[in-house]
Amino acid sequence: MNRPAANKPLTSPRWGEVAERSKIARRVRGLLTASHDPPHPNLASLDSTSPRRGEVAVEFHCRRDFIALLGGATAWPFAARAQQPAMPVIGFLSSRSPGESAGVVAAFRQGLREAGFIEGQNTLVAFRWAEGHYERLPALAAELVGLQVSVLFTAGGPPAAFAAKAATQTIPIVFSAAIDPDRIGLVASLNRPGGNVTGMSLMPSELAAKSVQLLKQLLPAATLIGYLVNPSNPGAPVYVSEAAAAAKTLGIAVHVLNASTEGDLDEVFASLPKAGVNGLAVPAEPFFDSQRDRVVALAARYRIPAIYGLREYAVAGGLMSYGASLPDTYRRAAIYVGRVLKGEKPANLPVVQPTKFDLVLNMKTAKVLGLNIPEQLLATADEVIE
Repeated sequence: MNRPAANKPLTSPRWGEVAERSKIARRVRGLLTASHDPPHPNLASLDSTSPRRGEVAVEFHCRRDFIALLGGATAWPFAARAQQPAMPVIGFLSSRSPGESAGVVAAFRQGLREAGFIEGQNTLVAFRWAEGHYERLPALAAELVGLQVSVLFTAGGPPAAFAAKAATQTIPIVFSAAIDPDRIGLVASLNRPGGNVTGMSLMPSELAAKSVQLLKQLLPAATLIGYLVNPSNPGAPVYVSEAAAAAKTLGIAVHVLNASTEGDLDEVFASLPKAGVNGLAVPAEPFFDSQRDRVVALAARYRIPAIYGLREYAVAGGLMSYGASLPDTYRRAAIYVGRVLKGEKPANLPVVQPTKFDLVLNMKTAKVLGLNIPEQLLATADEVIE
């Protein structure tokens, strides 16, 4: 048998294969850029400081990783006709921070599994985090659109959803938590969203009024309640109007407090005693959520009874919370992502609203503040943290 010459050049089909795999390598490296979420194990070696030589090295030395990543059965196909379809990529755009989002990301992955998608096996997720800095969202959204993701999942309320909507009119968008999305112009209507956007509504505007009512029930003598909002959030006017209307019916006043930076939070809480505020309402808001421990600590420092829009605040030491489950919202939104990946159109998927809201009381914090929780309030609580 004649052996081929040792220096025989590679045939053009072989180089075509390398070029194709180089393109895939570049795309996967792009997915990892700026992502704070731990990459899939099969992506660990996809890093190169030299574009040309690095790409070739990735192709020949990480072949096994690519097979596992892209779903190849046992061997990389050597002919173009045998190559498998590209794995769909989900762009995950969040207004929040990765550190305080571990629980909701786990819920998101659970929802994907329920829909038949497992990260690293039949789909990839490209994470981008604004960490409470909403001005970063447009660039992050544009970056994900540039990666040609199959669907954009937005987390952290209206800011991320609007940034994604502004970045593309063709890529499907599923949002996880937006207050009254039809009222703020995110979708045409709840039943028929239209366009390329749909998702989950976390906090109907009525909850802003409910938080004021609960504070009044806790503090019967209260005459002035503070309401914290982030003016950078498109939903802020909705919060304020609903809270003010509820306060008027209860014969109390609402003092609106604006904060969009850590410094603002410090100044706002420091001003509360002088302003004569009896209690404080903090709605579910991405920037506040990213600063959850700080907000709870400030309320404790200035001894301000506060109600929050998410259970996570009460668990972190906040006095009480009332709202829907944030992790469940992420899980259900991820199921919508799976339906979109299977071919359904966002325009035909109604916006889903929560139907269950939980009141959580932290008795340890109440004791520190010297508060006696009314029996009626205790009786209606869904969870009491001792």
